[in-house]
Amino acid sequence: MKARVYVMPKAGVLDPQGKAIGHALEGLGFAGVSDVRAGKVIELDLAETDAAKAKAAAEDMARKLLANTVIESFRVEIA
Repeated sequence: MKARVYVMPKAGVLDPQGKAIGHALEGLGFAGVSDVRAGKVIELDLAETDAAKAKAAAEDMARKLLANTVIESFRVEIA
C-alpha cells in the first residue's frame, strides 16, 4: 500500500525557502503571488494491506521522524 506524507511549516513559522521562492517568482515577472510556503512530500510503500493500519503507521512515522512537530504539520493520504 502506498502512503504519502505531506509536511509543511506551521502557520507563523518562518519559511526562508518559501520566501526565496516568492522573491524568485516576483523577479521572473509573476505578479500576484503573496505567500509561498515550501514543504515536502514523502512517499512510502508499506507492506500493510489494511488502509486504516497503514495510515496509522505512516502517521506514527511522521510524528517520530518525518516531521518536526514543533514547527511542522503533516497529513497522510493512503493511495
